[in-house]
Amino acid sequence: MNTLKNITFALIICLLFSCSTSEKEMKTTQNYAIDTHSYAKPNEAAAKHLVLDIDVDFDKKIITGTATYTIESTNASEIVFDAKNLTIQKTTVDGKEVKFTLGANDSVLGQSLTIPIEENSKEVAITYETTEKTEALQFLNPQQTADKEHPFLLTQGQAILTRTWIPIQDSPQIRLTYSANVRVPKELLAIMSAENPKGKNETGQYTFEMKQPISPYLIALAVGDLVYKEISPRTGVYAEKSMIDKVHYEFADMEKMVKAAENLYGTYAWDQFDVVVLPPSFPFGGMENPRLTFATPTVIAGDRSLTSLIAHELAHSWSGNLVTNATWDDFWLNEGFTVYFEMRIMEALYGKEYANMLASIGRQDLAEEIEGFKDQPEATHLKLDLKGKNPDDGMNSIAYDKGYLFLRTLEEKVGRDNMDAFLKEYFKKHAFSTMTTEKFITYLNEELLLKNNVDFNVDAWVYESGIPENAAKITSDKFQKVEEAIESWENGTLSEVDLCKKDWNIQQKIHFIRNIPAGISLEKFTALDTACNFSNATNSYIAMVWFEQAINHDYHENNVDSQIENFLLTVGRRWYVSTLYKAFKRNDKLEEAKRIYKNARPNYHSVTVNTIDEMLGSNYKD
Repeated sequence: MNTLKNITFALIICLLFSCSTSEKEMKTTQNYAIDTHSYAKPNEAAAKHLVLDIDVDFDKKIITGTATYTIESTNASEIVFDAKNLTIQKTTVDGKEVKFTLGANDSVLGQSLTIPIEENSKEVAITYETTEKTEALQFLNPQQTADKEHPFLLTQGQAILTRTWIPIQDSPQIRLTYSANVRVPKELLAIMSAENPKGKNETGQYTFEMKQPISPYLIALAVGDLVYKEISPRTGVYAEKSMIDKVHYEFADMEKMVKAAENLYGTYAWDQFDVVVLPPSFPFGGMENPRLTFATPTVIAGDRSLTSLIAHELAHSWSGNLVTNATWDDFWLNEGFTVYFEMRIMEALYGKEYANMLASIGRQDLAEEIEGFKDQPEATHLKLDLKGKNPDDGMNSIAYDKGYLFLRTLEEKVGRDNMDAFLKEYFKKHAFSTMTTEKFITYLNEELLLKNNVDFNVDAWVYESGIPENAAKITSDKFQKVEEAIESWENGTLSEVDLCKKDWNIQQKIHFIRNIPAGISLEKFTALDTACNFSNATNSYIAMVWFEQAINHDYHENNVDSQIENFLLTVGRRWYVSTLYKAFKRNDKLEEAKRIYKNARPNYHSVTVNTIDEMLGSNYKD
């Protein structure tokens, strides 16, 4: 009893004399993980809210302005931001100008921007401008747009490129709210990953607010001659005028997708789900910027056959935007979950067979990726170690398709009802927070496996190479019919004309083209193109997989050479163009690839340029 009294007395003394310090530390310290891709020290001082005030100058192709942050700290004497290829002009703390320090420049990470603060500092402002080397920004001339009348600007922040257009603590775990004042030419509309206008005003000045805390890579801006068309009160599309009706038709099921997603894993947390279709130089299929998904025009096929991409970006509203990977080593937590969620949305809307076809294609992509990493087996782990590397190196099929396969295998083991209940609670409990792989595994063990008395080889999936033997088997009856047709065509019992008359959907056609036998004769390959006209396919996915096979088979008929070159000159989606340049390189046609790339490179975003520069092994930099 005396010991207990002494402990109680000591606790009272502690509370009386050190409570104020403890409260501050508890308020500002969030136990951030170590992020080797950011200079920021958020456990000492972190940004909580951003006010962005900028001008977009299309003549100089720069952004100028001020980023003002509300900050919190634990008695820190400085706060550290990330900056890359920016000109920092002035910094102030609570309105008083202070001297900043820029660290040594790293080719991947850029520079640390260190600003002195005091114990009670509340606000830090950074006045800056971008430069011609700013990687996140792509200024397009009118000829690079659909309508060819006005210039265009798009940003791409993932993974660590937001620091190239905003000085910021550029780690995914440092979530913040933001507001923005953006001034653009009055003939253009500015939109952001925030609350957006539905049309232009007469001043060219636009204000934005994102009330929910998001990761820095999700801050996005597009400026162009855009119009808006509603699909439902909470969904709609932006596009250039010549594209808007096509886009509206293509994405007509967006509201159905949102409802299907909500039925699975809870209420959509971002109020509005809009999509903007960008010019073809956009490097990704889509980017899940909250409230405003950025999308490539390559998905506008005219038949809604490629809209699983929209389901994927929508799914990110839960896995990625709501619960975010803490570091880029944990990227699979964003993408594996999102592919799983995407397949569940597609199954809910279009049936299990359709979802299985999509998943089967992903499984083929995964097998190809693993083969490509046979000399780097550690690259096939779900949990990565990207220290000293560009986090873009981890953005491949391993995170997406191995992550999906892990979750699908887990679903088959524990049962779909248990899996759905687990995921719904996971998103609810961790909403607007970040997640490490280790923290997730602990949560998975406690909340799903132990509760259901299930033994599962989690560590083998996450920390070991390749695919574990217990991986779920993905089958498709429709793909089986395609494979039977390939066999009949190969042995001569099915003609090319009859083959091309088959009532196949886009996924079946893709499966067919990707599985054309390597040893097929050039004569037979030519007859196939003559019958099916694949070289003139208007569906970009069909075109991409066919052109890859044309390169593999040294096929030059039916104008395919010029079609491939035109495709590479006009499409900037990294997956598509890298597939074709890789095929050139694999088939000892590197000089042809370099010739085309020299002309195509100015049309590509820096994300795509960096990938192809490295792949082709030539110095294209100025």
